[in-house]
Amino acid sequence: MAKIDNMMSILWMLSSDKKVTAKEISEKLEINIRTVYRYMDTLCASGVPIISDAGHNGGYSLLNNFVEAPLFFHTEEQTALLHAAMLAKEAGYFFNGELDKAMSKIKMYSNQEQEKVIKQHLAGFEVIKPIGKLSVESLLKRLEHNIVNKLSVEIKYRTGNEEKSKERLIDPYGIVYWNNNWYLIGFCHLRNEIRNFRVDRIISTINTENTFNPPESFSPSKFFMKTLLEYKEDKQGLMPLIIGGRANALDNLCQNWFLAHHIKERNSNQVIFLLQEEVIYKYVPNLIIPYGKSIQIIEPLNLKEKMIEALEELIEYYQV
Repeated sequence: MAKIDNMMSILWMLSSDKKVTAKEISEKLEINIRTVYRYMDTLCASGVPIISDAGHNGGYSLLNNFVEAPLFFHTEEQTALLHAAMLAKEAGYFFNGELDKAMSKIKMYSNQEQEKVIKQHLAGFEVIKPIGKLSVESLLKRLEHNIVNKLSVEIKYRTGNEEKSKERLIDPYGIVYWNNNWYLIGFCHLRNEIRNFRVDRIISTINTENTFNPPESFSPSKFFMKTLLEYKEDKQGLMPLIIGGRANALDNLCQNWFLAHHIKERNSNQVIFLLQEEVIYKYVPNLIIPYGKSIQIIEPLNLKEKMIEALEELIEYYQV
């Protein structure tokens, strides 16, 4: 282990409420006891307030005010970081190796009581990764490099409707994670506008030396949601979509990725959404068909006719 890692380990051991002897440090870090003394001298020289007590019950400890320094995490903070790391790993976080090292250090630099509590928390917390997802970690890491250094990138990209990929020059502004997928947000020179690209549809990338400056105060996530929801600043022309039904079905409906952004009012047996008329008749039937008899359309009544048309199309499709 590197010298700096050993000294950090010593600091974490000293952050416990009890005194730690040079022998205990030597055994845990598997280093010579003389090396422990040298590390202690280095830490003291750097300004760390280490108290050394000699005798039978002696050992090393830290001044109380230093123990509370931001460098150290409480057990709840350590648990939160480890839980967040588990979620990030299963989402396909692109600094996976570095994340593993950070998690190992948090566990290593914990005292015995913290280790016990952390193990209890981790034992009851699991994340299930979606099956069949392509690994895009290495690609995300390359794209993140371009974003940080403001370097344009050439990509080969295939949309969901195309069999052949197209080459595009992109100024990458940011990366967004949504609904179990990663998206690259950037300026597309081919279309001459800002677009979003699903990362798992990027076939390959080629770095360029072209630099760019992203728009001031640009938010990749806001742009992505605006595009996804076909959001318009003008709220005029919206009409109410009123759905009644069972409370659990309405709860589920209100969590829909699209409808959740258009809720106006909600009570125990009814929810009101505000949407454009075109959107209601074009998209809503397919969104609410899976709910069957657990919900009822209250307004607009014409939506019931669109529901019948959608169901007739399905029947006709499966009868062929």
